[in-house]
Amino acid sequence: MTTLDICLCTFQRDSVTDTLRSLMATEVPDGVEVQIIVVDNDDQPSARHRVVAVAKQGPLQATYIHHPGRNISAARNACLEASEADLVAFIDDDELASPMWLSALIHEYRASCAQVVIGPVDAVYPADAPDWMRRAHVHSTRPVWAGGTIRTGYTSNALVDRRSPEIRTMRFDLALGRTGGEDTDFFSRIVGTGGRIAYAPEALILEPVTPERLAFKWLARRRFRMGQTHAGGLMRQPGATRLASLPVAGAKVCFCLISAAITLPDNRRRNMSFLRACLHAGVIAGLVGYAPLTLYGSDQVPGEGRI
Repeated sequence: MTTLDICLCTFQRDSVTDTLRSLMATEVPDGVEVQIIVVDNDDQPSARHRVVAVAKQGPLQATYIHHPGRNISAARNACLEASEADLVAFIDDDELASPMWLSALIHEYRASCAQVVIGPVDAVYPADAPDWMRRAHVHSTRPVWAGGTIRTGYTSNALVDRRSPEIRTMRFDLALGRTGGEDTDFFSRIVGTGGRIAYAPEALILEPVTPERLAFKWLARRRFRMGQTHAGGLMRQPGATRLASLPVAGAKVCFCLISAAITLPDNRRRNMSFLRACLHAGVIAGLVGYAPLTLYGSDQVPGEGRI
């Protein structure tokens, strides 16, 4: 029997109830024993009553842990510390697992023998979402392939085999716990130890897009932060230097801005080009040491300060 813990971190989101209900309804593969670990990162145990209420409905066991600190890395590490399972799966507290989510992850894991399996995250837009966002799927998440391999992943939809000592002792970087990028760093380090990442296209997760995330400003900030995270990854590559990386990032910013100008009448292509410019601008900011944006742990604006 293989044991699997679903790790779910939450911070001031009512949507965690719907996430838990979707997990209770997902199919459990044969030969796998599953439980859910919920870590509440709020200062107060605000999610306890929601978790307890859904857990009573079953069929999966759900364990609630209050781990204050407003640091998503610390919350995810608390999940890892609490888990004794062979495998862990990650999902966010604003997502919905499809009925075949776990089965598809496990199927690909068994077929590929990879240390990590990631799946797609499809955005679900409200009726008033701009048409260009729908056409661009700008809020959806897919793996990035480079040279035929996936070099990093994301915790919005992932399965990790923790039976190797290198991965079992690995933790999320606390320094990235309020800026984001901690999952990119985590999975990059797994690949750095020789681990492989496989993709399970049928392991679908849905993510309803909240109104504040429809703002172009939110998307631009997100891309900028992603660029800052990417800069850190660049500097960890053998032989990489800031002197060589800065001109490349600058050229990419210029190219994207020119592309945005050329495609001005097409709002989808124009906006996507501008967002790519924001990402490469974030790379420049990261390379020169600009302080990362804080995207997690704030409760001043609903949704704005949460990954």
